[in-house]
This record gives sequence, C-alpha cells and structure tokens, in this order.
Amino acid sequence: MIKPAPPMPSASPFPLVMTVATTAPLRWIAKGAGDLRAAPVASLFYGVAFATMGWMIYFVFQNAYEYTSALTAGFLLLGPFLCTGLYDISRRVERGENTALVATLTAWRANLGAFSLFALILTVIMLIWARASLVTFALFFSSGMPTLTGFMARIVSVEHWDFVLTWLAIGAIFAGIVYAISVVSVPMMLDRGTDTVVAALTSIRALLVNPAALMVWAALIAMLIGVGFATLFIGLVVTAPIVGHATWHAYRELVSRDG
Repeated sequence: MIKPAPPMPSASPFPLVMTVATTAPLRWIAKGAGDLRAAPVASLFYGVAFATMGWMIYFVFQNAYEYTSALTAGFLLLGPFLCTGLYDISRRVERGENTALVATLTAWRANLGAFSLFALILTVIMLIWARASLVTFALFFSSGMPTLTGFMARIVSVEHWDFVLTWLAIGAIFAGIVYAISVVSVPMMLDRGTDTVVAALTSIRALLVNPAALMVWAALIAMLIGVGFATLFIGLVVTAPIVGHATWHAYRELVSRDG
C-alpha cells in the first residue's frame, strides 16, 4: 500500500514523497515490460542505442584503452537524453498518446537546461571516480597498471583482498551517490519541468524515505543490466528499455502527483 511520507514545510519547493512497499519494484518492472510491449519499435530503438554504446566502449578498451574514460564520459552526457525518450514513451502510453519513435526523440527539449546540467554532474562524478580508481591502483601496484587479464587475476586472488575491498568500497560510494540523485530525477525533470537541484534532492529524499524498496530496486537494476553485460551487451536491447520504463513508474509511485 502506498502512503505519503511526512510532508515538507508548506513553503518548500519539493513535492510530496510517497512511501511504497518493499515489493513495489517488482510491480515497476512488470509495468516497464508492459510499456515495452505497448511500444516495441521505439523502445527497442533505445535498447539498441544503449547496446551500441556498450560495444563501442568495449571496442575502444580493447584497442585504444587510453580513450575509454573520454568515451564513457561522452556517453554519460548522452545517457540522460536517451533515457528521456524512454520516459516519454511511458508517459505517452499512460496518456494513450502516439508512441511513434519520432515523437520521443526530442522529449529532452522540454527541459534542456536541467537535463544538460544533470548530465554534466554525472560526467564530473564519473571523472572523479575514475581518478580515485587510478589513485587506488597506484597505491597498490607500484610496478605499474595491471593488464585486464592481470586485473581479473587479482580480483579472484585472496592475496590482494585489501586492494579488492578498497577498490569496491570506493566504487560503492560513487555508485551510491549516482543512484541517490538518479532514482526519480530525470523523469521528474521531464514531467514537471523541475530544475536539477530540486529533482536530485527529491530523489535523495525518496531513497531516505524508502530505503528497503529502493535497495531492492537497485538490485533489480543491477541484475537486469548485468544480464545485458553478460550477453556481450545484446541483452541490453531488451533490459535497458525495461529498466527505463520501470524508472518512470517508480517516479510515478514515489512522487505525489498532487504535491
């Protein structure tokens, strides 16, 4: 059962955040899959776009790894705009409107400034994360950066457990920050024309009000995206749109339409 969280002060620009059941993410996934079935062509287009991004990063890492961070940063700048298309599809399905691909490609124009700032924030966080990761490698591997094979060997070796724990802890901190500001922010900016700061802070509050449900949601996202990675990004063609559509439904249940 969905119920409202304690309200913010009346003068607050923040909308009312709802409390949802721990099992709510399962419903979001089911609704996301329903949106994929309702608009398969447009949804799968975005899935192919995300899969292509994965293939490009993999190819660059294999052949010119020094450009991997720059390419990843570029995709992080592009990501919120692609996600906006998926959210717009779900909104159109919800309203019974046209879900043709062309109609969703420019949904980001509705709040370009906020989307651009949010994309920039994600990119800056990623670059700081990459720098922190390099520092961690430098502290533990004075002989130089390990190769990909060497890195994987160290990951599964108990000899370097201190490095593994440190590296994972740093990654978890940055991933947590990104997740906290991203739970409902982009669909909220699309739907309400909200600025980046209000959307990000509302997202953080939604996480604080619903920690159990949103940890389940994080695990489901990791599982679905992990399937995409495990299938050489082919699975992302389907799983990425489902996650995108489900995120719209998460926003709909976590943020009151009235407040």
